[in-house]
Amino acid sequence: MKKKIFAVCDLDASYACSLTDYLNGKKTTPFEVQAFTNIESLQAYARENPIEVLLISTRAMCNEIRDLPISRIIMLSEGEALPELEEYPSVYKFQSSDQLLSEVLEYYAQIHPQPYIFGKAAHKTRIYGIYSPIGRARKTSFALTLGEVLSENNQVLYLNFEEFSGFEELFDMKYRTDISDLIYFFRQKEGGFIYKLNSVVQTFHELHYIPPTLSPADIRDVSGKEWMDFLNEICTYGEYDILLLDLSEQVDELFQILRGCDRVYIPVQEDMLSQAKLSQYEKLIRMLDMEDLMEKTHKLKLPVQPLLRENGDIVQQLLWGEMGNFVRKMLLEEEL
Repeated sequence: MKKKIFAVCDLDASYACSLTDYLNGKKTTPFEVQAFTNIESLQAYARENPIEVLLISTRAMCNEIRDLPISRIIMLSEGEALPELEEYPSVYKFQSSDQLLSEVLEYYAQIHPQPYIFGKAAHKTRIYGIYSPIGRARKTSFALTLGEVLSENNQVLYLNFEEFSGFEELFDMKYRTDISDLIYFFRQKEGGFIYKLNSVVQTFHELHYIPPTLSPADIRDVSGKEWMDFLNEICTYGEYDILLLDLSEQVDELFQILRGCDRVYIPVQEDMLSQAKLSQYEKLIRMLDMEDLMEKTHKLKLPVQPLLRENGDIVQQLLWGEMGNFVRKMLLEEEL
């Protein structure tokens, strides 16, 4: 199935072309993006090709554009407020391309289009779960490093299910939306999930991730079945090769979700208390008759790698430090 057309029209040719190249380079962008630097070429194209979304600069907007058969027009604003264009939503031109795309897709999702299914024959998204019954086992450090390494050759989406991820403080970010907003949208069952998903997703370098919830209460009532349906929706409508789940006990029906993973990683430690907790976990798995979960589980003794705040990029520290070396060696051995 061919992707729908997302047209970018700006009289600044350099801006229009660079934004278009960037968006087309993102494999998970759910549109084919076309650049236009004048009204005439846009008009000629729109008469022959259906345009689903038009992102157009306020300086280029005119009555001729209003008359074109375009499903959704969004203004590319330089900060000015123009009463004659207030009927259209707008995004700020001079922001990051990722943030701009996020806002465009947020507007687009609101019109509840039919969801687009990517046409990848025989494509199957693998799901990797990371969980540990042992506290302070460097689980999230491992999960982020694994995601970064895997994303060098795959489209990877990382989801963190911990009660307190600390991501806003850790990465000096302020998220407009997070996984709780995406769950709410998913529950409405009104279509357009892929666009809402892409409006929420952020990136660490090449790794895509859904910002974790700020308030644990916002996702505490999500049932295990809802989580599985939610993940299946991402697998169906997204174009990800791997979903990476950084799990915790706050997830309802945790064992069923782990059982649904293709591979499970459990960081462990060798002290007596940690071993006792691991033993209890494995005993419960056997009592629940889930030996198949044990078969797909990889227990890992992770390296200790201090993180230095003054070095800035913590993920890069992990990626090129002892944790990164450990993950690369582990993945290489799994391929043998």
